[in-house]
Amino acid sequence: MTTACVILDIGGVLESTPETGWVQRWEERLKLPPGTVHERMRDVWRAGRVGSISEREVKEQVTARLEFDAPRADAFMADLWEEYLGTPNKELIDYVRGLWGRCRLGILSNSFVGARERETVLYHFDELVEQIVYSHETGIEKPDPRAFEVACSGLNVRPEDCLFIDDLDINVEAARAVGMRAHLFEDNARTITRIAAHLAS
Repeated sequence: MTTACVILDIGGVLESTPETGWVQRWEERLKLPPGTVHERMRDVWRAGRVGSISEREVKEQVTARLEFDAPRADAFMADLWEEYLGTPNKELIDYVRGLWGRCRLGILSNSFVGARERETVLYHFDELVEQIVYSHETGIEKPDPRAFEVACSGLNVRPEDCLFIDDLDINVEAARAVGMRAHLFEDNARTITRIAAHLAS
């Protein structure tokens, strides 16, 4: 007997996360050339996504590299999290909540250190699905095939029985490459229709 499974991304799928322009505003405020912030922070952002740095260390690096005092560093990090967390995609979240008992449910997200705590408080994703796989906790980012293997293994399901939903083509194709079914998120209606078809197949 096979077990149907649905695994979803967070940013751009379960959360609406449009760019807020916060980095550009900081560069203008600091009179820095465009792109300076990401250039200075690139390795820190990467470390945060794979969990090789703590939240405290991220803030220390922000403070040092951008020459901030403590209040400015706090404000900078608050802007970062405001864009990162976005707003909940309530329609899709409510639909997924209604799938409990019909299939296995999981989340696979490229994340940043501190995301689990904040998303648990704001959106209760830990109550929405059985398992959340965050890149900052596993040290593996999509589209690395191992990320999808970790997600399937943790739910004890076969890749071919899973539908993976992501808003980036590269991750959708990577999921297909490991044998999963996959859907590119563009809107709720098409995504809900695709999930329903998967569960009916």
